[in-house]
Amino acid sequence: MTDKGLFAALAWASFALTTAFAEAPAPNLALDVYAVPGELVAIGNGKRLNLRCSGSGSPTVILESGAVTDSMTWSDVQPLLAKTFRVCSYDRASYGFSEGAASAPYIQSTAKDLHALLQAAKIARPVVLVGHSLGTNIVREYASKYPTDVKAIVLLDPPAQDLEGVTAEKREAVDKENAAMMESIAGCGRKAAKNPPELEGCLRPPNPKFSAALNAAQHASKSRPAFWESIANALRAGRALDREPVPATETHGAIPLIILQPDNPFDDEPPEDRPMIETARIRTQKAIAATSTRGKIIPVAHSSHDVQNDQPQIVVDAVKEAAGRVGEGSNAAGSGQQLK
Repeated sequence: MTDKGLFAALAWASFALTTAFAEAPAPNLALDVYAVPGELVAIGNGKRLNLRCSGSGSPTVILESGAVTDSMTWSDVQPLLAKTFRVCSYDRASYGFSEGAASAPYIQSTAKDLHALLQAAKIARPVVLVGHSLGTNIVREYASKYPTDVKAIVLLDPPAQDLEGVTAEKREAVDKENAAMMESIAGCGRKAAKNPPELEGCLRPPNPKFSAALNAAQHASKSRPAFWESIANALRAGRALDREPVPATETHGAIPLIILQPDNPFDDEPPEDRPMIETARIRTQKAIAATSTRGKIIPVAHSSHDVQNDQPQIVVDAVKEAAGRVGEGSNAAGSGQQLK
């Protein structure tokens, strides 16, 4: 499930029992590492966040997931990065194996949780922050609040902000759909609160690409009311971005900042909406790149919104470039202008 904004809001339905999985090969047992927690780190306020670190080398790379995904979204990227860096992914509060709930305002509270996690886990800073989709907004918030903690930033397809040209009728229709979606999420939260949880209509069937253990862990993580509370807060934050431009006051100084811009991010959007969303996406990403004197955009061919799944090596190469480690292992990202 992606989290690209106003017209992707109902993509949440991919959680529900509305579609069946296509025929799949035998389960990928390499993913079973995500069937158990990594290290549960207490960050205060009753929260313990699940941290997964691997590899060695400096600087440490921190991976921040999109609105509705946990650390497993980095299953292709993290092993590759670990060949060069110490790299850590984590589950935000109530996601995966993490405890507590992510409160509103979601972007600010999750950035604060990440700061507490790095402190509690004694992760050396400055770090390279890598974010995907709504996670790019969390990364930007973190870098704005704690700039000395950040060596470089890599953003995977930041979502469009400040959509222009939305008719009153279209916005009213989408708002109505969003209201229905939020009520569905609230209903799933109420179902999860029952003992035992009754999540009919809220989750997809077991994924044939996962082992029984991983499917059980995924089901358990989504059987907590806090998970549905956090999902609601995350999606509210994503929808709010549709009406908010990149702040004119946002600046990341001379921190290296790379944006990976895929060429096919809107395959799940209505064709009539794509030109407007694409215009807003390009405008948003140019504005974000301009927040750093060392910002740049790298086009990514043959990729959906989920660059980390479609082109994991390009993510690795971008991290190396941003961190000043070009030439170590694989080719540098892109062929455009190098960071200053």
